[in-house]
Amino acid sequence: MLQSTYIMKPQDVVILLKIIAINNNDWQQKSLADSLNMSQSEISNSIARSKYSGLIDISSKKVRRLAFMDFLQYGLSLVFPQKPGNIVRGIPTAHSAPPLNQIIQSNELFVWQSSRGKVKGQKIVPLYPSVIDSVNEDLIFYQLLTLTDALRVGRVREKELAIKELKQRILN
Repeated sequence: MLQSTYIMKPQDVVILLKIIAINNNDWQQKSLADSLNMSQSEISNSIARSKYSGLIDISSKKVRRLAFMDFLQYGLSLVFPQKPGNIVRGIPTAHSAPPLNQIIQSNELFVWQSSRGKVKGQKIVPLYPSVIDSVNEDLIFYQLLTLTDALRVGRVREKELAIKELKQRILN
């Protein structure tokens, strides 16, 4: 692979979060591709990038959780930043979704734009478009993604709470 092929992409974060949500080292690339509505080649390329970055150990099929948590905490908002957009109908994310919406009360709602959504809020572009269709069957994955969005778009308090929640889910 060429050096530029190893540059992290947003879907790499999504795939690592999904592997963590599965909580089983017996995952297969095909089942990941199916559950995330991605092609197998996208999964394969992503795993190669994550291996190169030191975020996954291919031999054990384990996410290097401490390194990944460090990336989320210190790098995610710099590498994949997001600013709230127009008011749209969609699926709640960041502090507007579980678990942070149980801690933070806010009239400012953030959503992933979706015709299936029942909430109006400021549009947040997800790390990868297909996550909107992938979260219905996996609450743990949905919460990991919404906490990750809180890191990308939140203020200091939201980010601190999201880091605490992510550490509980990723490191424990």
